[in-house]
Amino acid sequence: INRFLDSMPEGDDVLKIFDINLRQGFYTKEILCNSFRNCNILKINDEELVTVSRMFGYPGIDLQDKCWILLAKYNLKMLILTCGVNGSYVFTPGSVSFVGTPKVVVADTVGAGDSFTATFVASILKGKSVREAHELAVKVSAYVCTQKGAMPQFPEVYLS
Repeated sequence: INRFLDSMPEGDDVLKIFDINLRQGFYTKEILCNSFRNCNILKINDEELVTVSRMFGYPGIDLQDKCWILLAKYNLKMLILTCGVNGSYVFTPGSVSFVGTPKVVVADTVGAGDSFTATFVASILKGKSVREAHELAVKVSAYVCTQKGAMPQFPEVYLS
């Protein structure tokens, strides 16, 4: 992975997304630091942020301040924080977007985070604003939660 990342071009139009997905004990502070340095967009959920905060030594700070710290420390273009039913945030240097989570009947949450990330990045690459990309990502992720399985058939409204 590191060789692949090292071979990627640099530039403002290059997006290197790290969707942290902490699982069991398959990570260390060193691995996370290296991954943070190699990305320019970090996607993290509120539970993962608590774990990272403890590991990095700032557990008593509120969630938003932790995000600002990571954004600045690793010179990120964006930090995406998802908080399940409590909404999501996109931090960029100097601004923050918050979008509440729509109330839906949940059938299955598998794929919700990945659909959020994929929709957000695809929207940014299509030239949408951070806010537009964020709003669409929330809608698609909520829709995925109403379906069984991680790869539902999407309505045409989400495919534009």
